[in-house]
Amino acid sequence: MSDIHILSVAVRVAKVPLPEPHRTASAVISESPLVLIDVTASDGTVGHGLLFTYTPAALGPTAQLVENIAPLLENQSLAPKQLSLELAAKFRLLGTQGIVGMALAGIDMALWDCLARCHHLSLVTLLGGNSKAVKPYGAVGFDGIKGSARAAENLAKQGFLGVKAKIGYPTLSEDLETIRAMRSAVGDDFAIMVDYNQSLDPAEALRRLCHLDDEGLTWIEEPIKAIDYSSYKKLAAAFNTPIQCGENWWGIADMQHSLCAEASNLVMPDVMKIGGVTGWLEAAALAAAHNIPMSNHLWPELSARLMSVTPTAHWLEYSDWWNPILQEPLQIERGYTVMDHRLGSGIEWDEEVICKYVC
Repeated sequence: MSDIHILSVAVRVAKVPLPEPHRTASAVISESPLVLIDVTASDGTVGHGLLFTYTPAALGPTAQLVENIAPLLENQSLAPKQLSLELAAKFRLLGTQGIVGMALAGIDMALWDCLARCHHLSLVTLLGGNSKAVKPYGAVGFDGIKGSARAAENLAKQGFLGVKAKIGYPTLSEDLETIRAMRSAVGDDFAIMVDYNQSLDPAEALRRLCHLDDEGLTWIEEPIKAIDYSSYKKLAAAFNTPIQCGENWWGIADMQHSLCAEASNLVMPDVMKIGGVTGWLEAAALAAAHNIPMSNHLWPELSARLMSVTPTAHWLEYSDWWNPILQEPLQIERGYTVMDHRLGSGIEWDEEVICKYVC
């Protein structure tokens, strides 16, 4: 194949309503503000990337930054890893966290997708792996005792093998009642994870986790601020229940700091915040070197494929938030992901639906 170069980078923004509002300890998410990135190669192949900005306030600035970066890519060889290094170098003085990191990651996702499609391969095959089914769990919001139990029961009926619920209620007793109501609804063989969304201070985390340690939880996620590595080390050492971290690491450096501090028993990077596909591969290598199980945060279609080339792959966080704009969302059967051999990352836009939400 002759050298393929990048012809153009196109950017759109959309607000996609959630099937139902997702409540956390700090906010209610009712729609997904998304930046859609399309990279066109010189042979006409188009690769796709997707960014989730959490708040509409960041939607325009993130899209604008991607557009501003686009001229740096035009006529460059379609070599995602090399381009990742070059772009990181260009932004070294500004830094590659926050919106800058998101923009670079979205571009990286689209470049890898485009490269795989150019070679008529799935992303898994391009990366040297074989597609593997992964256990997904469904996420439950800050829905109260009865609401969380109902949601967990519904997930079990859909064939899921695990559920993760937001907790961090005003009292410890509410946290415990929520966990026990879910356990009653789904039984002892069902995995239950809980996520505090960094809502506790270290002293309160220590107090609450003492009481959660006998609840049979698969993990307790981010009870305190994500970068308080020294406090996380104390929590991870103090309890039998695994501590889960990683959703809010910005790039490999944050992951390295956390692993060096022995801050958690498990890791779950976010493909956007960790640096796209290139960043994920580095994260997977780090997790393997430390022999620590690795899950994902959001991006189920892309993450399911990346988990196939992750040596310590653990659980897949499944979300249907972005299904409306995808032609073929990730499918779940009998408690596992259904892996196919679609080209690239498996993401294909449903243009007819996107037209309704582009803003």
